[in-house]
Amino acid sequence: MTKKVCMGNEAIALGAINAGVRVVAGYPGTPSTEIIETFAREKASGVDVQWSTNEKAALEVAAGAAYAGARSMVTMKQVGLNVATDPLMSLSYIGVQGGMVVTVADDPGPWSSQTEQDTRGFAKHANLPVFDPSSPEEAYEMARAAFDLSEEFRLPVILRPTTRVCHASATVELSDSKAEKEVSGFERRPEWCIFPALSYRKHGELEAKQKSLSDKFDGMKFNRIDRGGSKGVAVSGISYLYAREVINEFHLEVTLFKVGTPYPMPEGLTKEFLSRVESVLVIEELDPIVEEQIQMISNGSVPVLGKKTEHLPCNGEYSYEIVKKALFAYLGKSYVELTEELPQMPMRPPVLCAGCPHRASFYAAKVATKGMDAIYCGDIGCYTLGNAAPLNMVDTCLCMGAGITIAQGLTLAEPGRKCLSFVGDSTFFASGITGVINAVYQNTDITVVVLDNHTTAMTGQQPHPGTGVTAMGVETKALDIETVLRACGVEAIYKVNPFDFNETVEAFKKAVEYNGPSAVITRAPCISLMKKPATVRRVDENCIGCLKCVRELGCPAMTPDENGKAVINESLCTDCGLCANVCPVDAIKRGERNA
Repeated sequence: MTKKVCMGNEAIALGAINAGVRVVAGYPGTPSTEIIETFAREKASGVDVQWSTNEKAALEVAAGAAYAGARSMVTMKQVGLNVATDPLMSLSYIGVQGGMVVTVADDPGPWSSQTEQDTRGFAKHANLPVFDPSSPEEAYEMARAAFDLSEEFRLPVILRPTTRVCHASATVELSDSKAEKEVSGFERRPEWCIFPALSYRKHGELEAKQKSLSDKFDGMKFNRIDRGGSKGVAVSGISYLYAREVINEFHLEVTLFKVGTPYPMPEGLTKEFLSRVESVLVIEELDPIVEEQIQMISNGSVPVLGKKTEHLPCNGEYSYEIVKKALFAYLGKSYVELTEELPQMPMRPPVLCAGCPHRASFYAAKVATKGMDAIYCGDIGCYTLGNAAPLNMVDTCLCMGAGITIAQGLTLAEPGRKCLSFVGDSTFFASGITGVINAVYQNTDITVVVLDNHTTAMTGQQPHPGTGVTAMGVETKALDIETVLRACGVEAIYKVNPFDFNETVEAFKKAVEYNGPSAVITRAPCISLMKKPATVRRVDENCIGCLKCVRELGCPAMTPDENGKAVINESLCTDCGLCANVCPVDAIKRGERNA
């Protein structure tokens, strides 16, 4: 055994490599992103790794590999599972040949997501087994076990880490013996083609497998009972660590049931647990998946408390204090909250970086559409932050790619009211093209604005089909956004550098005046990819204190000084020059950066 300090996501990748994975595909999304990045860094022999166009494509790539008998893994965050749901629901009927693990990172909180959806509920919906790790160490072990289970039952298996497990670090014992799995090769079988008659039969077989899976989970080390008092506590995922810590610290007399495979529940072990206790408190983040199954298995023989009885919150991330409070209330102990006065942390709302090309694009669009009562539809990415004051340029944000189609619906509901939809370059390739085609097909009068900053910036500068490089750093063909738009039938396309302010404003004016689908491509690299230039901007003595630059741009490098005049923080300034275009008295000049 080799010991290594690993982030949870890193442990998952290393576990998969140790299990003999051959094909890995995914789409970046916090908190799952570092899994693929670890695969790319490790460059394990015989493992093909890719950032796919989107989650649906990634899952289908992994499924194809599993059809041929190769072990495969697909990674995504919980909202990415929505994109991959179509193939995964059918794949649960079709099954796989090689082991296939679907790693879906959930985001209780949520910290960086549109929803708090619980993938364990999807596993129940799809009749697929799910592993719920409580720590990086367990994530490593579960990643390995999931492949074996997948091959035994010929089903995809879901691995569901949450944000705390994904991003926590721990000392993980890595196995020195790597599984060597030969790829059997694709064999033609009628079962690979899904038809209604086959689906009917496969559904019955899938339901029958649930009992066998439950029996299998009874004997797994990830599920266990720690015997104690007559009060029972069932825990799943990261909540296990919080409960274990509280129980040990305060010497609480409870019988603890750790559930590492929440669907299907290990029924035999659950019945044994219920036979030992007079009541049960279920502690699990998000949906009452374990709670409902224990209620069903107990059949009213034992009171089951949890979210449904309002003993625990149904939303948000749990913590040591939340679990402590719930356990003390359940055991009838007096609970004292922490009363230590802690210093108030300053509020730091997320903002577009100083020098971000998206700010320049938004401001130019705002100037060009002044007085038009336009609607600005946003999307998922850094540019969602354009909704904040003072830009106020994102009126809607639903899910990836939806800005383009939401704009079409708004235009149909309010003919004559101009709608602009903003989409990033990575999101355009992931899920924007279909919406563009629909706009052209229906001849809907919208303007699509592609904010091309040459990367997938929000999740950490991952490559995409427009960057000309793969996840493994291999150079490949870079797809050109303008060419794709023209191929989709868009005729009025304007391509600009957003820092060429006047030219960009004119491009937006022409695009919104065009009757029919039009597009503006604003192209400038993410500031995180650039070295700071040798020059900066400074405010000179001509400043009149109007603070137009501060009020209209919201650049974090610009603030008013004690005299009410604008000042630029040179350590943040990237000399993008946008502020100079806003200043009415030409008081912002370029100068050499101080050493």
